[in-house]
Amino acid sequence: MSSFIAPISTDNLLSEAEKEALYSKLIEQLNKDFNFANEPIDLPITILPEDLKSVLHEKIYRLIQYKFTEYLSLLYIVDVPENEVKKLDGSDIMELSQQVAFLVLKREWMKVWFRNKY
Repeated sequence: MSSFIAPISTDNLLSEAEKEALYSKLIEQLNKDFNFANEPIDLPITILPEDLKSVLHEKIYRLIQYKFTEYLSLLYIVDVPENEVKKLDGSDIMELSQQVAFLVLKREWMKVWFRNKY
């Protein structure tokens, strides 16, 4: 049985999800957790990885900018480790939202991967 290896980048994560045939499960998990946070993202199952990256980045950017409480709620629901978020440099919101989007994807991928394996 292979063990979970945390992806090093968004592209790496998405190609791994496709390779494992879990990309659609990843999309479902994202939709589910965003809905729980009352911030529906409504990603179509057929969304391309490039588009997924930009939609997620944009959504998180908007949450940080305009709906910070909902942003924090989303991080809690997705279960992004607080210490990882605290390590990020918040001086550039564009950069920060990109890094947070990766943390969200990484955590969602971990959930999907484990659910599939065990």
